[in-house]
Amino acid sequence: MIKFLTLIFILLWSSAFITTKPIIDYSDPFAALSFRFLIVAIGFYFYSLFSKHKVLVSSKNILPSISTGILFHGFYLGGVFYSISIGLPTGIAALIVTLQPVLTNALAGPVLNEKITLKKWLGVILGFAGAVLVIGFDVGKSLPSLGVLAVIISLIAVTAATLWQKKISNNLPLSVSNFYQAIGGFLFHLFIISFLIQKPFIIFSKTFIVAISHQIFLVSFGAFTILMFLIKNNSASKTVSVFFLIPPTSAIMAFIFLGEKLDSIDIVGFLIATIGVYIATREKK
Repeated sequence: MIKFLTLIFILLWSSAFITTKPIIDYSDPFAALSFRFLIVAIGFYFYSLFSKHKVLVSSKNILPSISTGILFHGFYLGGVFYSISIGLPTGIAALIVTLQPVLTNALAGPVLNEKITLKKWLGVILGFAGAVLVIGFDVGKSLPSLGVLAVIISLIAVTAATLWQKKISNNLPLSVSNFYQAIGGFLFHLFIISFLIQKPFIIFSKTFIVAISHQIFLVSFGAFTILMFLIKNNSASKTVSVFFLIPPTSAIMAFIFLGEKLDSIDIVGFLIATIGVYIATREKK
């Protein structure tokens, strides 16, 4: 069951990179994310009611879920969307964020008391090497400093969110927890819009509607729910190791659906990353 959900998560999360650029072509990043998580919050609210789960719970459960949402949906996604919107190449953003499993492994021991074995570190190193081969090093002559700073903040936020979500491990149903996390993301981006952006905009073109619908239904409802389940039922270090497969899987999807180049180095990188993830996540017999 865990392995099947992990595969679905990789496919759904990887597909998000294909629809990020069309979204920010027709909106500012924070307005798009605010709209996205408003719809996601409404969806999880009604699903919770339909599932007969209690939505009004104690503040000791609400506040941690909202804070996780601010880290995941606010700082992490906001940083990635913003960095790409001001010209940071998607590959560089992906490369920096792909450091997440390395950082999580380094912190999982002191924060969560997880035992990080030499085998896991070997898998992490191979996974990162494979991801780097796929993403490549063609960074251009200059990079926007704000974009680099934003994606570094994204890296720190997604690592902190993963560790925090594993540490609090509350007993809320996934739909209720995701509802409050979406509320956190919505409020974060609404705050950014209100105080930092004078003229937020969204052009509801056909392209934008298709792209944002993909990220709402397949990524936020699908992939993120699976991620929360995996974090709750797996070790943090093992869960995030699969993120090394995101860049190569995205490259393969871009090749299939967008006709982008896929060369032999990409394939080698995919194989190395796959071996690394297998080593880092396999169970002892």
